[in-house]
Amino acid sequence: MKIAVIGGTGLIGSQVVADLNAAGHEAVPHSKSTGVDVVTGEGLDEAMAEADVVVNLTNSPTFDEASLTFFQTSMDNLLAAAGRNEVDHFVILSIVGTDQVPGLDYYRAKALQENLLAAGPVPYSIVRATQFMEFIDAVLSWTADTDTVRLPATPIQPIAAKDVAAAVAEVAAGAPLNGIRNIAGPEIFPLDELGRITLSHKGDDRTVVNDPTAGMFSAVKGDVLTDENAHLAATRYTDWFS
Repeated sequence: MKIAVIGGTGLIGSQVVADLNAAGHEAVPHSKSTGVDVVTGEGLDEAMAEADVVVNLTNSPTFDEASLTFFQTSMDNLLAAAGRNEVDHFVILSIVGTDQVPGLDYYRAKALQENLLAAGPVPYSIVRATQFMEFIDAVLSWTADTDTVRLPATPIQPIAAKDVAAAVAEVAAGAPLNGIRNIAGPEIFPLDELGRITLSHKGDDRTVVNDPTAGMFSAVKGDVLTDENAHLAATRYTDWFS
């Protein structure tokens, strides 16, 4: 199949392209650097010409309320172009529990993206992933100072980016789900414990303090960002470090 991967030069997109091409498909990466802009619509028809499948891996440049506008505009443009070009299957990557955290603008924006896709004219698949292992350092930095890192005990089920990419590629090469597939890492950690494991591995002697009000994940109630019944990837967090 010919597969247009919008946002195909990023962390996940570049690996999705590699996985699909290795499986014998013709996966073509598209991004601003190749003349495709999902906000203005520039280059979308050219990118989707003769494509059987579109995978959208673009992301909002911010996590605040502006992310709602980004996903509304980009999905309107992408779905219109997919309809014009008679695309057979439209795939997006979302987040496990995104519809369960109304207190976070970005999660509401991702839920909006899902709803727009489901209501659109193209058969679709939504892959929801848990938090990427590659982003844990950034999460720690949000609430860190020279001596401490303050984190809530929010349950987190980290997954490696390579496993996310493999799952997206598998779904893109298959029949449309017209629904959602959840994917997750094999282990669940309280976020503060995950912070201690991470700092210990790095030889960082800062103290992790449990703080239920600290950072973005303080808005998450319960275990909605985890799913023990998801399709579980193989890579464990400590193995990923090595």
